[in-house]
Amino acid sequence: MSVLDTRVSRERTDGVDIAGTIWPLYKLEALATGILTLLVVLVVTASAQSAVLGAAAVTVLVWWVRRFQRHAFRS
Repeated sequence: MSVLDTRVSRERTDGVDIAGTIWPLYKLEALATGILTLLVVLVVTASAQSAVLGAAAVTVLVWWVRRFQRHAFRS
């Protein structure tokens, strides 16, 4: 039998609630930057391979740098 405990608090201000899941801002920033990079490189080079690889690299880089900044700021 499953029980739903409605007393659990999800009052976190360091993220965005998307479909019931709190997403940290650094993840959303990285994804937005990756999508923007994908579109720019795709328009400039007209090569899907370059666009995908470049966007993946930028997304990972932004993700880790912003994550490190977030944890360094909290300490």
